[in-house]
Amino acid sequence: MAVRSPVINVMAAAALKAARGLIRDFGEIEQLQVSVKGPGDFVSAADLKAERTLKAELSRARPGYGMLFEEEGAIEGSDKRHRWIVDPLDGTTNFLHGIPHFCISIALERDNEIVAAVVYEPTRDELYWAEKGAGAYLNDRRLRVSARRQLGNALIGTGMPFRDRGDKALYSAILNSVMTATSGVRRFGAAALDLAYLAAGRLDGFWEFGLQPWDIAAGILLVREAGGYVSDLSGGQTMMTSGDVLAANDHLHLPLAALIREAKRAPVDR
Repeated sequence: MAVRSPVINVMAAAALKAARGLIRDFGEIEQLQVSVKGPGDFVSAADLKAERTLKAELSRARPGYGMLFEEEGAIEGSDKRHRWIVDPLDGTTNFLHGIPHFCISIALERDNEIVAAVVYEPTRDELYWAEKGAGAYLNDRRLRVSARRQLGNALIGTGMPFRDRGDKALYSAILNSVMTATSGVRRFGAAALDLAYLAAGRLDGFWEFGLQPWDIAAGILLVREAGGYVSDLSGGQTMMTSGDVLAANDHLHLPLAALIREAKRAPVDR
């Protein structure tokens, strides 16, 4: 049986407490008070309530740690080595439309390196967690990325630009290339869960542009501790600043990266 460290227990307890409120609100989706923060970017009462719960729980357990939240932004702490990176509700649009695919994502950064991660999916009661050097787990089961070796057999996750966001022509060219070379592409609408699914072997690869640190911090560690590879789209390690991420198992990372690079170089009609 997997043994969780004190810091993972802290993160898991905070996620479970915040999730109780999300599940209650999800059951009453029509009564949610929803405000519009920007085109296609919704902030629900449930989202804000979950963020307050997570902030309170993590602050009580580790006073002094800095924090980075999706809504409240960066909060400086007296401990300059440690920082929580938190998305209280990844998959907000799914949540607001009654689609049961969303999660809470918490990562702990130490000296600018992600060292602990929790992604909790409340509707399935699936707790993904990892610590640097200690492996990745789904509840108590050790995770490994898939062993597929051929792109033609691979199922790839992605996120799509919407409204006026992103370069749709470039994305369409890449999507067409990946669709042609693989057994399928899925867009689930929650990047943290996409990366958790990759760690669990449910997806074989994942790419997306323009994500935020709270979307990917926990997922990056989950994939790495499950034996996968994560980089930016150029093969570097700028994911947390560029927001561009490419992840896959060890057999498919390089061919998927090459496929995407080739599609980016090809002329695009705009």
